[in-house]
Amino acid sequence: MSKLKNIKWKHYLIYVVLIAVTCYFGFFGLQKNLNRITTILLEKAAIAMILAVSLNLVVGFLGELSLGHAGFMCVGAFLGAKAAVALTASMGPGNELLVLLICLLVGGAAAAVCGVIIGLPALRLRGDYLAIVTLAFGEIVRSLFENLPDEMFGGSLGLTAIRFERHYLFIVGFVLVIITLAVIQNLIRSKHGRAVTAIRDSEIASRATGINVTKYKLMVFTISAFFAGIAGVLFAFTQSKVQPTTFDYNYSIEILVMVVLGGMGSLPGSLISAVLITYLNEELQIILTGDLAVLRGLMYALVMILLVIYRNAPGLKAFREKWSVKNLFAKLRRHDPAHIHDDEAKWDRVPTKIMVDEVLSVDVQTKSPYDPDSQWKEDT
Repeated sequence: MSKLKNIKWKHYLIYVVLIAVTCYFGFFGLQKNLNRITTILLEKAAIAMILAVSLNLVVGFLGELSLGHAGFMCVGAFLGAKAAVALTASMGPGNELLVLLICLLVGGAAAAVCGVIIGLPALRLRGDYLAIVTLAFGEIVRSLFENLPDEMFGGSLGLTAIRFERHYLFIVGFVLVIITLAVIQNLIRSKHGRAVTAIRDSEIASRATGINVTKYKLMVFTISAFFAGIAGVLFAFTQSKVQPTTFDYNYSIEILVMVVLGGMGSLPGSLISAVLITYLNEELQIILTGDLAVLRGLMYALVMILLVIYRNAPGLKAFREKWSVKNLFAKLRRHDPAHIHDDEAKWDRVPTKIMVDEVLSVDVQTKSPYDPDSQWKEDT
């Protein structure tokens, strides 16, 4: 019982919510009672949550700006779709789940290798220079898959993929979200995570204390790329054709908006913002059609500008502190003085405490002991 009391249950609340949502929608999905719009929205939400949480590892906890997350997702999507076609042809029908698991490993590993290759030279850079290099990587990867021969990855028309069973693919997606969250959350709470956050706070101080900065940067970049590749494979299984134009610069910005909107360094915030932006995208695609579709991209720029102003404007500091989520929860949890219970350590149980009515005697020196003519008196 003592171990259960020491557990911080607030850290596991997000898992309870994810499991509850998965079980609720999974029950109706397996019964084939969910409509197509809901299943597609759940699939996109699962992919967005994996992308947002994995990018938050780099941007929020490591403190580096990466704009090439869509590039890693592109690698996982194309290689996962290619592996799915080959495995389905060799293994035959009826092994969809096994094919999906193998493709997830293939796509994630390929994206992780790309993360190592681009991370070795790039992570020695900082700030805007790193952002430019990762942005260039994403555009190079997209252009490479687009201009390769059509028999390899479909060229500009895209690669034909195998659509997974829609009624329970989102269940696999939410399970992957839970795994991604568990891996990254446990990494951050470990000694390696403390080293990563120390690098974010002060790279010079981290080097002075003996932390291998390049090693930890490369590790974080590789793990983030791995989960981005997994999200790409999951995306490929939701499509009948994977096109390179999907993974452009705007997609990386969209993922970055999810991280910034949810709060850099906040994993639950990334999950919530990913679901919110995914839902808004679906609604805006219905509302903003034709020439008005360009306004959807404008909204991301406005959100970023407003967030930067809100977080950094000195005039809003008092407002931010007063209406922050942490302070609001503190006000809700404030105890009423009428319901404050007495201390469990009662007077009669603690032998070190002294009763109030107990008489104490103290020896008081009325004159200095260094004066030979003075006398000692004892007062009680």
